[in-house]
Amino acid sequence: MTSGRLLRRLPWWIAALLLAVGCLLWVYPFLWMISASLKTSAEVFTQGLDLLPSSPAWDNYARAWGEANFGRYLLNTVIVTVLTVVIVVVRCAMAGYVIARFHFLGRKVVIGVLVATLFVPTGYTIIPVVDISQRLGLLNSLAGMVVAISGAANVAAILLYAGYFRGIPRELSEAALVDGAGFGTVFFRIMLPLAKPVTATVTVLTFLSTWNAFFLPLAFTFSRPDLRTVSVGMLAFVGENTTDWSGMAAAATISMLPVVVLFVALQRYFVDGIAGAVKS
Repeated sequence: MTSGRLLRRLPWWIAALLLAVGCLLWVYPFLWMISASLKTSAEVFTQGLDLLPSSPAWDNYARAWGEANFGRYLLNTVIVTVLTVVIVVVRCAMAGYVIARFHFLGRKVVIGVLVATLFVPTGYTIIPVVDISQRLGLLNSLAGMVVAISGAANVAAILLYAGYFRGIPRELSEAALVDGAGFGTVFFRIMLPLAKPVTATVTVLTFLSTWNAFFLPLAFTFSRPDLRTVSVGMLAFVGENTTDWSGMAAAATISMLPVVVLFVALQRYFVDGIAGAVKS
């Protein structure tokens, strides 16, 4: 390679080096968490930033799964997250479709109220949600937790669907209506399958927010510890005088695996959905 060509590529090499350093800084906490899950509690503090354990302590995972009841917490989280994602996707897609394709009285008011909910802090709604759930007999149950979490406004998801459906030609749905299709057939068999990138985006975002939710699951499991989710189940590693840091790291690694698998499976559609939203 000539010196002139090397000089021309020098800025690119510097940029690549800076990006590599930035990526390492971003990934390092995840690597440290996995490393801590294979160390003893003493090694977590004595080895500092070293990622290699002296001898992998696999019993941390067995302790997290069995003694801390994390297997049960993981099952509860999967049930709550899957049901919440299904409800949020269907509800937001239908709301976005109606807002985008139908002109009804009060449509602008509905959109204005939805946008206004963006400015309401999430923590302020927990007390009324818990109170209503108790009056309905849904407190201390997974069903109540699903209803409470999936009942959020989800304005971003609704607007994503509305923007996507607005770009689909009206002739497509009108042709189906002429052939005798009803609202449900047009929505579930034509529109919803076409919105696959947005659905993937909403699925990933809802999955992450539900999987990591803490305050609502905590309020719904005060008197039913067996219904805890993984985020609340982390409290099992915190004692009155000591904290099992290695067990907590093992539990966090277990809880992170489903999120990584889902993101890898849907990353192409997720990027397409985000790119489409940015273009809109």
